[in-house]
Amino acid sequence: MALTGLDIYKLLPKTNCGDCGVPTCLAFAMALATKKTSLDKCPHVSEQAKAALAGASAPPIQLVTIGTGENKLEIGNETVLFRHEQTFYHPTGIAVEIADNLPPAEIEKKAKQVESLVFDRVGKKVRIELIAIRGVSNNAETFANACKTVVANSTLALIQISSNPAVQEAGLKITASRKPLIYAADAQNYAAMAELAKKYSCPLGVSGNNLDELADLTPKITALGVKELVINPNSKTQGQLLSDVNQIRRLGLKKTFRPLGFPVIVFPASPAGGPPDGTDRPSPVHSSGYGAADGTMSETLFAATFILKYAGIVVLKGSELWEMLPLVTVRQNIYTDPQKPIQVESKIYPIGKVTDSSPILITTNFSLTYFTVEPEVEGSKVPSYILVVNTEGMSVMTAYAADKLNEKIITKALTDSNIAQQVKHKKVIIPGYVATLSGKLEAESGWEVLVGPREASSLPSYLKNVWK
Repeated sequence: MALTGLDIYKLLPKTNCGDCGVPTCLAFAMALATKKTSLDKCPHVSEQAKAALAGASAPPIQLVTIGTGENKLEIGNETVLFRHEQTFYHPTGIAVEIADNLPPAEIEKKAKQVESLVFDRVGKKVRIELIAIRGVSNNAETFANACKTVVANSTLALIQISSNPAVQEAGLKITASRKPLIYAADAQNYAAMAELAKKYSCPLGVSGNNLDELADLTPKITALGVKELVINPNSKTQGQLLSDVNQIRRLGLKKTFRPLGFPVIVFPASPAGGPPDGTDRPSPVHSSGYGAADGTMSETLFAATFILKYAGIVVLKGSELWEMLPLVTVRQNIYTDPQKPIQVESKIYPIGKVTDSSPILITTNFSLTYFTVEPEVEGSKVPSYILVVNTEGMSVMTAYAADKLNEKIITKALTDSNIAQQVKHKKVIIPGYVATLSGKLEAESGWEVLVGPREASSLPSYLKNVWK
């Protein structure tokens, strides 16, 4: 069980020196108990106290790093059940599975396809982060050759799926520098798998037949010196998997239950993950009535469910654009800090080959608003300026209601942008939803104010037929 603030206080030096950044040792102890600070902030704590407090200062869910360099993926270390309580920090990793018994040309083709799954959404690049190589053949040479082909054709982080330590090591001789996730240790092979994880400095996946077996396995593995674990409860149905993943998260955060305080890996097409080292089998019928035979649509839907609650990694068989785009979209949405909306820079954006006669449109710096307006303006074929006003990431109506989009703020944006030096007219177009601003804005700024359409989809017609 987690130590209370008073338990922690008894082990601190009680100097109230403030060197930790907190006025008193008691306040520091309370912050430490609620995971709002770390023990290393206290320079005077004794070694004995450090040992006793190590568990209290550790995150309730272990941070695990897979891969290296710019393609590394960090998962875990979450602190809340619901993002509105604070935020979620480490987005779910999305992996695409490749079987090692495919022809080399097919493995190469799929590795390149997964590498290319990069999307530009609301001004940010989002992508698939992982390739999972499944040892269907259970043959060390075949698995090693598949690893070679993937490494040669992709820079992404890797997962190696096989319960055979000999097969895993054959792959690790190729991939160790990429720091892949080794999956999976179980009750039969955990000692050998832990030895491989230590030898090659890689994180280790752990699979149990239920939460009790997982809770029994993880302390045995950490005692062998492997701390970075990713767990899978091996649930038999999607409904049971969802229940188990929720239980893991709650036990980790609410009870600081260390044996299950690790990020979770799930296989939406087959809740139990499929046999790591044998011929793949059809997944069981899901509790919803869907099975893998219904195609990849159900896999995508279940993957989205586990991105929301609370997978660290989802491993998919499908890899088509239409399957991946909804997943990276829902992930980007749920892992956006609710207190800090995605924003674009507040400035003038020229769209097309603008001239001194081009119209000027006003919008807010909420990314979704800007990236709704921008393609419509571009599609109109009317070269235009878009003046993005700093509304602290709020949409048009929200900003107007919060008094973040008013005549004074827009006037300041017009002045700061120096747009008057770039056009020979003095007209601006405001969104139709804030038409009531037009009179005040004209009086404040001295610009002629035109009221544009309410919906961005009407901008092409407005710019072609109304703008003069």
